[in-house]
Formats: sequence, C-alpha cells, structure tokens
Amino acid sequence: MISGRVTVYFAALLARTHDGWEASDTELDDVETLSDLTDLAREASVDEDTVLVFIEQEDAWFGVLRVEGEEDPRIFVSDAAAAARSSYGEILTNELLGGDDDDPAADLDALDLDGTEDGEPEEDGTDTVDLPAQAGETVPTGPAGDREILADLGLSEKELLALETDALSEIADALGAGEVLETVR
Repeated sequence: MISGRVTVYFAALLARTHDGWEASDTELDDVETLSDLTDLAREASVDEDTVLVFIEQEDAWFGVLRVEGEEDPRIFVSDAAAAARSSYGEILTNELLGGDDDDPAADLDALDLDGTEDGEPEEDGTDTVDLPAQAGETVPTGPAGDREILADLGLSEKELLALETDALSEIADALGAGEVLETVR
C-alpha cells in the first residue's frame, strides 16, 4: 500500500481599514500565478489600503505578500527552498528569483507539488533545491524577499527573521491583529 502525504496550507487575508484590521480566510484553489494572488488581495482592499496575504505550509515555511493599491506587491518567504517545493510557495519564490509568473507551464506543473521532496544536503550542511530548468537557479535554504515588509507596521526585520513556529499568529499579534486572525484560523 502506498501512502501519500497531504500538504496542509493555511491562507488568510488581513486588510487594514480605518477601524483596524479585518481578516478573512481565503481559498487558493484558483490561484495559479502571482497576478492571481495579487488580484485576490486587491479585491479585499478597503480604499486601496494595505492588504497582507498570509500563506503557511504546516511548519515548513510561511510567506507574506503585501499589496498596497496598484503598487507592485512585496514578498517575504521564511524558507525559500521549502517554499519552492510547494505549489503556493513556488508562486512566491518564482517571483523572487525572476521567473515567468504568467507562464502556467512554468508554474504549478513544473514541480512535484506533494510537499514530500527534499533538497540534497550540500557539503557545507545547507540544503538547496534545484528549481525547474526554466528557472535555472538553485534556491538556498533560508529567508528570501523583502525583510522589511512589515517594519512600518510594527514588526522589525530582526523580529521577522527570528520567527519559527506559529509565525503568522506572532506577526498578527505584532500588528495588533492577533484576535482578528484567530477568528479565521
């Protein structure tokens, strides 16, 4: 008997309003590109204010996408190598590495997305993941993207990089949105 592993994601939107933060859980089933994810965030925006998209795969990695009006989205992932091996994390890391976000063949179908694959340890003890041929990159283990993505909202780069398990709750607490996020968890 072959046993498969089910990958569990948590995704939520936090939209800043005049009265504070509003949270909503979100389904990512129709999200295939960064553009799709950005559009989803913009739809939740109130008066083109800040919207944060939180994505977490179990305790493997978390990502934050920040959208403000029509500005380009800002992205942070806690572990680029782990994120690159997962369907939704690959969308974020592809953008960070300069991949082609609008080529569906380069997105979800290019990786085995069951979340069970692992990079081979390098001789220096770090893990890397070879991305699909079109990316032509090796992704190092560790944080990637905009490390100051939340600095102006109350979470410094140092605090962001120190987060491990239950990171999204800690981020929400730092932003004053902990209780709001818990309503959709």
